[in-house]
Amino acid sequence: MLNLFPQEKIILELPDAIFEYYPNFFSKEKADELYNLLYENTPWKQDIITVYGKNHLQPRLTALYGNEGKPYKYSNIIMYPQAWNATLIYIKELVEEKANHNFTTVLANLYRNEKDSNGWHADNEKELGRNPIIASISLGEERTFQLKHNFKKEAKQNLILKHGSLILMKEGSQIHYKHQIPKASSPKKPRINLTFRIIL
Repeated sequence: MLNLFPQEKIILELPDAIFEYYPNFFSKEKADELYNLLYENTPWKQDIITVYGKNHLQPRLTALYGNEGKPYKYSNIIMYPQAWNATLIYIKELVEEKANHNFTTVLANLYRNEKDSNGWHADNEKELGRNPIIASISLGEERTFQLKHNFKKEAKQNLILKHGSLILMKEGSQIHYKHQIPKASSPKKPRINLTFRIIL
C-alpha cells in the first residue's frame, strides 16, 4: 500500500541509537479523520499502576490491540489485546511500509488534557525482545516528547510531536535511552498516541 502524502524525514542527531521523525506522515485531513475514528470507537480504560510499591490511577487512558491474544505487561498491569479493526490495520500497514518492519501489537494511549502524562521509561519489557523497534503515531493535540540517554547527559532532545506525525525509535533506542511525555503547563486538548511493537 502506498502512502501518497508528502513526507519529510528528520534523523535526530543522537548517539548510540536511531530515531527517525516524519512530521507529516499523514495529511491534516487524514489525521483528523483517523483521530475522530479512534477517539469515538476505542474502548478506552484507566488502569491502576504500581510505582515504587504504591498504586496510582494511570495518568492517561489506554487500549491494546494485537495478534494471537498475547498479553502485554508493564508497571504491574497485564493487558490483553483486542482484535485489529479496519482503522488500525490501515495505519499499521502504512507504518510497517515506512519502518520496513512488521508489528504484532499496538498500545493506544489517550492523553485527555495537559495533566495526563507518561513518565520516564524505556519500552524494554522482556516480551519485546532485547532491542525492539517502536513506531509511534501522534494524532490530536501537539505534546512535547523528551528523550535522554541513560549515561551521556548531553545526549537529550525535546521534540514537539505534530498531529499526524510518526517517530520511529529504532536500533539502540530502548537500550540506551528513556523517553517521556511530561505534564504541560498550558491547557491541552486530547491527544491519541499509537505505539506499534512486536510481542514475542
